[in-house]
Amino acid sequence: MSTLEIRRLRAAVGDKEILKGIDLTVSSGEVHAVMGPNGAGKSTLSGVVMGKPGYTVLEGTVTLDGVDVLAMAAWERAVAGLHLVMQYPTEVPGVMLDDVLTEALASRGRPTDDLDAILRAEAERIGFDERFLHRPLNVDLSGGEKKRNETLQLAVLAPKIAILDELDSGLDIDALRDCARRVEAMSNESAAGHEPLGVLAITHYNRLLHELKPDRVHILAQGRIVTSGGPELAAQLETDGYAAFAGVEPEAESSSALDDLFSF
Repeated sequence: MSTLEIRRLRAAVGDKEILKGIDLTVSSGEVHAVMGPNGAGKSTLSGVVMGKPGYTVLEGTVTLDGVDVLAMAAWERAVAGLHLVMQYPTEVPGVMLDDVLTEALASRGRPTDDLDAILRAEAERIGFDERFLHRPLNVDLSGGEKKRNETLQLAVLAPKIAILDELDSGLDIDALRDCARRVEAMSNESAAGHEPLGVLAITHYNRLLHELKPDRVHILAQGRIVTSGGPELAAQLETDGYAAFAGVEPEAESSSALDDLFSF
């Protein structure tokens, strides 16, 4: 079993402290939802864990299976088994999706001989048009197609832990259902020697969690997790809103913390 452990994590952008002591543990087969208002620190959390430049870690640790994640370069974190599904996937002209995945699998020491068949099977499973498999990464795709593309990459790479940064942002009902169900399935199945996926899902809304079933829900406000609970906590948010948990209005998150997380 793989485990991502975040302990006493404090981080800043410039001279502004954004994360003020985060404790989270996500293991194989678990789905943890992190919910919170704008400016709470959700994007900062994903950026710090994945190694986006521009953040200063003030205190705390992040480990994956006991190994210091903060000491790794961003690409080393990906090879070690961390994966980010981006809120705003980046278009990469001239770089083909199948070539990206071929190189990514090779860097992990995994075979690529049957990649084309795997890509077609995954594309069919999530409703992603096969003609996009051999085109430049995300170029001229709609928002929903980009999120299906992100989900396909996640399924093919089969990491240990996935961070979903607002997977549901910009998705229609069908795309949300297809993407969320695929991630849910990965969290419940072992295939080809891989453990079930551990998931840290960052979201504003309960609708994602109708399909992606959380084991734990955490409310993040003003850089701290103010309460945690079961799936019923997300339902309670629908009625009471964040103010019932945070007690105060959220601070505005630094603009650099909201930059595209692919800009390494």
